[in-house]
Amino acid sequence: MGKAIWIIFQVIIGYNLVLPFLLFVFYKLVKKSRPKTLSNKEYDYAIIVTAYEQTALLPAVVASLLQVKYSNYLIYIVADNCDISTLNFTDPRVILLRPEKVLASNTRSHLYAIANFRRDHEILTIIDSDNLTDPNYLNELNVFFDAGYEAVQGVRAAKNLNTTYACLDAARDIYYHFYDGEVLFQLGSSATLSGSGMAFKTALYKACFDNLDITGAGFDKVLQAQILRMNKRIAFAKDAIVYDEKTSDSAQLVNQRSRWINTWFKYFGYGFDILLRGVKRFDFNQFLFGIILLRPPLFIFILLSGLCALMNIFIFPVYSLIWIIAFGLFILSFVIALKNHATDPRIYKSLINIPKFIFFQLLSLVHARQANKRSVATKHNVNS
Repeated sequence: MGKAIWIIFQVIIGYNLVLPFLLFVFYKLVKKSRPKTLSNKEYDYAIIVTAYEQTALLPAVVASLLQVKYSNYLIYIVADNCDISTLNFTDPRVILLRPEKVLASNTRSHLYAIANFRRDHEILTIIDSDNLTDPNYLNELNVFFDAGYEAVQGVRAAKNLNTTYACLDAARDIYYHFYDGEVLFQLGSSATLSGSGMAFKTALYKACFDNLDITGAGFDKVLQAQILRMNKRIAFAKDAIVYDEKTSDSAQLVNQRSRWINTWFKYFGYGFDILLRGVKRFDFNQFLFGIILLRPPLFIFILLSGLCALMNIFIFPVYSLIWIIAFGLFILSFVIALKNHATDPRIYKSLINIPKFIFFQLLSLVHARQANKRSVATKHNVNS
């Protein structure tokens, strides 16, 4: 009985190492094609930029947005708990909003922007205050809205690679964008949402939060679950690029990851719900997405897998060989993701520091319970 339980536990942990490679194999067997643009329609976009306490990076993100090769949009800046006395945007496409009461919530900021729309925008896209956008960002999103999708996730590429932490953070994002974005979507499931660089039909976004008030981190986890519950797919637009500020020091890393780990423990149960819906409805989109939602953060299943491998040396040595093979497949999967992307050489050089990166995430795990009290939003260095 004890041996059976030990085997089951190892399978629950170890499949996370092998799953990316299996998904990649099926991905290579699927014919990949970009949706065809059905019209030249310029959808009316609301670009929502949320800022909490910090405004130093807002001029840069606004300047970037004003350079997009698109004409039918307005920019709504929600400056929550911010001093806006130094902000001066003269372009009529920029609407600066400062809520009278502190919102301290992404979704509250988004809904506040929606309540103050100057016109009925068909689509909204969410941008963080530290992001910069590719000039073709909105045009690339349009490809998928033309194809009938109501939710689209773009790519959050690295804006800065100035430290080892930033490089490792970028490597992690490349891995997730490939497997949780491009691969999942091409296999017929949905891309996971990443907090920014994503767009939705406005009616869909409002419907997702009709009776919900989400505080703390993790609104994207709730949002993607709501969309899947509506039997819809989230498209992945690999050429709709926003440039995202990566964590540049250990303190920033610990605070940010504490919130993310807290979010996973808080919302991973959605995976069971989505998975069971998929089984009941024979819906592959929901089934595969539910499996992905149940997966622990990267460092957790890597550490647990390493622990299992070491214990087997003393218990069932032959199992350790299986773990070595599983780790080999995972490393291969990680390299495949990096090779599939135009990865900066600095990112490859940073990989030797992965153990240090994992150590700080262990510290994040210690602080996860109090994460939202430690920090509400990532504090970025304006000079990075």
